[in-house]
Formats: sequence, structure tokens, C-alpha cells
Amino acid sequence: MNMSAFDALVYGRVQGVGFRFYACAEAARYGISGWIRNNPGGEVEICAEGSPENLQHFLEWLRKGPPVARVDSVDARWREARRTYKGFSVDYGL
Repeated sequence: MNMSAFDALVYGRVQGVGFRFYACAEAARYGISGWIRNNPGGEVEICAEGSPENLQHFLEWLRKGPPVARVDSVDARWREARRTYKGFSVDYGL
């Protein structure tokens, strides 16, 4: 299967509004693997891998977010897939 990946930062009112929960559901919907986490600066960081088409759909969703969020911008950087993720999860490491 043709795989691609991106790392992204989502800016706006994206913490404390269920953004990570909804993003996990969208990632599962599109068969995307990787992780999502809140950063101390208020943005949400995402590492996503999957088919290029499904990643594009996921990225479009990230630009909108869940109903109570306000996404101001998304900075996504495309890269080669590492194929190291088994699913999509929330990283609570920070």
C-alpha cells in the first residue's frame, strides 16, 4: 500500500474542547495511524500516517476541527511514512 505521512501543528482554540478525542475518531474513520498531543504553547501537535488520499481527508478535517473548537491555522509538513505506528492514540507525555 502506498503510504505517506505528515506532522502538523493546529493553532487556535484547540485545547479543552475535545479536539484530541474527535481527531482520534476521525483518524480511525480513515485508517490513519500516529498520535496527537497538546503542546504547552496551546497548539495541538499531530503525527499521522496513512494513504495519501485518507491523509488529505484527515487534514481537511483538522482545518475545521470539532464543533466547539476554533481552528485558526494548520501548519502541516509532509514526509515519508516510518510505518512504526499500530494505531492512532493520544500522547499524554507533556
